[in-house]
Amino acid sequence: MLVAVKVPVLAESVPDATLLEWHKKSGERVVRGDNLIDLETDKVTLEIAAPVGGVLVEIRKKTGEVVTTDEILAVIDTGSAGATPDAAPPIGVDAAPPAAAAAAKMGPAARKLLQEQGLDGATIQGSGKDGRVTKGDVLARSVAAAAPPVLPPLEPLPSVLGARADQRVAMTRLRKRTAERLLQAQRQAAILTTFNEVNMQPVMDLRQRYKDEFEKRHGVRMGFMSFFVKAAVEALKKFPVVNASIDGEDIVYHNYFDIGVAVGSERGLVVPILRDAETLTFGDIERGVREFGERARTSKLTIEDLTGGTFTISNGGIFGSLLSTPILNPPQSAILGMHKIQDRPVVEHGSIVIRPMMYLAMSYDHRIIDGREAVQCLDTIRLLLEDPSRMLLQV
Repeated sequence: MLVAVKVPVLAESVPDATLLEWHKKSGERVVRGDNLIDLETDKVTLEIAAPVGGVLVEIRKKTGEVVTTDEILAVIDTGSAGATPDAAPPIGVDAAPPAAAAAAKMGPAARKLLQEQGLDGATIQGSGKDGRVTKGDVLARSVAAAAPPVLPPLEPLPSVLGARADQRVAMTRLRKRTAERLLQAQRQAAILTTFNEVNMQPVMDLRQRYKDEFEKRHGVRMGFMSFFVKAAVEALKKFPVVNASIDGEDIVYHNYFDIGVAVGSERGLVVPILRDAETLTFGDIERGVREFGERARTSKLTIEDLTGGTFTISNGGIFGSLLSTPILNPPQSAILGMHKIQDRPVVEHGSIVIRPMMYLAMSYDHRIIDGREAVQCLDTIRLLLEDPSRMLLQV
């Protein structure tokens, strides 16, 4: 029986996808679940697995082609001679060579780098979850084996001043889409940024006091993001226009709080969404953020994870940023920027003391959000963080 391998249903916001590289060749036997090819969209990379076992008798789309929902990529013959579609291999016979088994436990970025370096996946010890091979593992193995780097160095040009050279690398779809959205935000929104600073000592004291009980109860470490998400939700309730968006000539007010959390990945910055954040506990938020980070590193985020959102929080502090002006994430109207915590002298009750301070930045669309609302919303976040009991009492 011939079975078609199709492009999965893409979200409305993702009109098409680009084929990366085929992991199987025409005429090759495949087992159900084998990764056949990766699809790169504007938001995520999707692995297309074999729906059945058999022989890959036809490949209809080539690497680099742009495809849309339900297009046929390939055809598998489940009745081909010698094909044992879904049966387990005989005892003593490996289902796949070690290199193929290792390749199955790595994300698209790591697999692509492995192929570029010409390395044997079976020789790489994975440091990711469940032994998954990460891009960092491949890079480390490349250095150890004295293999060429990801981008082979150009031949040095003779010059009395030393070698000078340029390299041209095509943007990924994600990078191009990010660039388009950033330009769109700057062209279409009247972006202003307001700043404040917060004393993080109360939050740090709470974390220190309850960190062991929290981790035991919720199975995850207590971070800062849960406090910021909770504080942002309470502030947005008081200033609903900051949680709103523009649709044509209308202002759309949202009675829910879907908070985007910016996460760095090998392919660039992505913003998965914590849905209905107002209903989540501190433990729910910390587990969600940790899961997003893991799935971003292994290219397992789905299009649905990245679609929507009413407000975004970005933490440049983890990279050492002391102060920045975050850019809006359209169609959202505001974004909160967290930064590095640094001990600084401040005045309290007429005395100079040292406190762990963080600069906060809120960029907003001045077309619908007045400066008064933006400033008061950010100051509310500060007040809630400096007195976390306010979040419990909702005052």
